[in-house]
Amino acid sequence: MNEWLTDFGMFLAQVLSLVVIGGLVVAVVVKARGEVGERTRLRLEELNANREYRRRRLTMAASEPGERKRLLKRFRRDDKSRGRKGKGERRPTVWVLDFHGDIRASATGRLGEEVSALLDAAAEGDEVVVRLESAGGLVHAYGLAAAELDRLRVAGLRTTVCVDKVAASGGYLMACAADQLRASPFAVLGSIGVVAQLPNVHRLLKRHDIDVELLTAGRYKRTLTVFGENTEEGREKFLEDLEGIHALFKRHVAERRPALDIEAVATGEVWYGSEALNQGLVDALGTSEAYLAERMKEARVISVKLEPKRKLGDRLGLAISRGVERAVERGLEVLEASRWQKR
Repeated sequence: MNEWLTDFGMFLAQVLSLVVIGGLVVAVVVKARGEVGERTRLRLEELNANREYRRRRLTMAASEPGERKRLLKRFRRDDKSRGRKGKGERRPTVWVLDFHGDIRASATGRLGEEVSALLDAAAEGDEVVVRLESAGGLVHAYGLAAAELDRLRVAGLRTTVCVDKVAASGGYLMACAADQLRASPFAVLGSIGVVAQLPNVHRLLKRHDIDVELLTAGRYKRTLTVFGENTEEGREKFLEDLEGIHALFKRHVAERRPALDIEAVATGEVWYGSEALNQGLVDALGTSEAYLAERMKEARVISVKLEPKRKLGDRLGLAISRGVERAVERGLEVLEASRWQKR
C-alpha cells in the first residue's frame, strides 16, 4: 500500500509540473504573438453526409458479422456511383442558420454576418432555413433581428423558418420574414403585443422625508419615473407610446402575412402549433429535423455558423484544464480500484 501511495504522489507531482510549464508556455506565446487575427471563424457542416454516416453505422450494427464485408463493398460502390453522377451538375443547396434569442437578441450581430455571407454565396434555387427559438425581448433589438432576416426576402432568396419550441413576441416578429413558416405541433407562437412595467417608490421616499428632483427639457422627456411622483398625463402618454409600438408590430406582421386576420390575433395571446395553424400564424406543422430530412432527398443541406475564434491562450488553457481533469479522474479510478487489490 505504501508503495502505491508513493507512485500516486509522484504521478500527481508530474501532473502539477506539466500544468505549471504549460501555463508559462501559454503566457510567453500569447505575449509574443499579441493575439492578432480574425474574431470569428466560419463553421460549415454538411448534414447529408452526417445522416448517411449514421445510417451506415446503424445498418452495419444491425447486420450479421458475415454480411459486413459485403455491405462495405456496396457502400463504396454507392460512393463511386454518386461521384460519377454528380460530376458537372450543381444540386440546389439548403443553407441552415440557427438563432437562439435572449431578451436582448444578443445573437443578432452574428446573424447579420451570416446573412451577408449567404447573400454573397447563394445561387438561384437555393433556400435558407432558419431554426428559430425566442420568447421575445426588447423592441429595438428584435426589430433589428427581423430586419436582418428581411434581407433574405428582399434579395429573392427563398426562406423557411422552423420553430420547434417557441417564437413569441419579438421571436414571432422575426419569424414573419419567412416565405414559409413551419412549427412543431406544440410550439408556442404569437404574443403579438407590447408590455412594459416599472416600480414606483415615491410614497416610500415621501414617508421618510426624502425628496427626488427630476428635471427635464421637453414635455415628454420622462413620462413615468421610478422615484418621482407619476402624473395621469404621464401615464396616458406612456400608454400612447405602447399603443404606437403595438401598431407598428401589427403592421409589420400584416405586411408579411397578408392572409392573417391581424386584429383577431394581435391580442397578446399565444397559440400552440396546431392552433396557430388554424389561426393562420403558420403555414405547416412539423419539426425542423423532419423538414431538413425531406429536403436532403433533392438538395445538399449545409449548416452555417459563425463562431467566436478562441484565442491561443484560451485554447491552450482549455486543453490544460481538460488534461488536469482527466488526470484527476484517472487518479480517482486508481484509488477506487485499489480497494479491490490484494494486500
